Amino acid sequence: MDDLKYGIRDKRGNWAPSEPLEVAPFWSGKFNQIGQWLVAYVWPHNTIFMLVTLAYWYFILPDWTKMKELTWDWSLWLYAVNAAGIFVMYGSVEFFYYFKRIQGTRFKYNPNFPSDKPSDVFWFKSQNIDNFLRSFLISIPIWTLIEVFTLWCFANGYAHWVDPKDHWLWLAVLIFLVPAIHEVHFYCGHWLIHQGPLYKWIHSIHHNSINPSPWSSMSMHPVEAAIFFSEMLWHLLLPSAPFVAMFQLTSTAYGAIVGHIGFDKLELTDERAMNSHAYTHYMHHKYFEVNYGADGVVPLDKWFGTWHDGTKQADERMKERFRRKKERLNRRKASSTPAE
Repeated sequence: MDDLKYGIRDKRGNWAPSEPLEVAPFWSGKFNQIGQWLVAYVWPHNTIFMLVTLAYWYFILPDWTKMKELTWDWSLWLYAVNAAGIFVMYGSVEFFYYFKRIQGTRFKYNPNFPSDKPSDVFWFKSQNIDNFLRSFLISIPIWTLIEVFTLWCFANGYAHWVDPKDHWLWLAVLIFLVPAIHEVHFYCGHWLIHQGPLYKWIHSIHHNSINPSPWSSMSMHPVEAAIFFSEMLWHLLLPSAPFVAMFQLTSTAYGAIVGHIGFDKLELTDERAMNSHAYTHYMHHKYFEVNYGADGVVPLDKWFGTWHDGTKQADERMKERFRRKKERLNRRKASSTPAE
């Protein structure tokens, strides 16, 4: 495919889509686009995450009587399944598009591949090894701990488990709102760990991957991983059901790759490609202080002035915001310096 039909490439080889990013059309008043948006909302990503959830529900989760007890056997079983699932999903994209490089740099935002640029900021000077180990030794175990705790709470009646037969409409609405819950939770937690020492000691580990790849998705400090996966716990507070809680968690865990694919489209054939929806979060990795949330289902970035849609106008707004921030820091520094 010719990626220049869909975007532009600068002198350094960086590719960007021609069309600016947009928040959900019901926020921008583009009601004629709601149908198209709904299709993209459901397909393909959320459909994939729902299928993963169904696989967990029918084939993976132990019996509820077993989950009333916190034991190593079913906890380690869930860790093994989680690790295997991520290895297959993330690893497939990594293998074909980063190792085999089957579409070269077509639709790739940053033309460089992480494996070609060793760096001292990573374990073993390798972004891929560092990101892989952090995912499997830190993030996936924490994901599993939260998953086990939540299921244990449901099994023991410590959650408001509503009956699907009596409350099917509410649960259907809640399932539909799972991405919105994710966006609010992710924005708040993500913005928090960008502040002061929290960024330095926690979130900077994730941002070492300026040019992210699939294994970067879960490369996190333990505190960040706990905040990230804790959105499943909302379903212990809301009137909900364990299936909905599992959908919340699987769409978070397996969906983390969406913002870190590094390609705008993944070519499936010579004429067909799947949109990645990765550009919003790629802009965050590129500029750090924009797009703390996701795709604008709940456009908190837009409302709080941190939205970057990829246009030159957004660049200018961002630079002006950075300039004002620098001035505030300089004034604060000057006022704290004792006069001679």
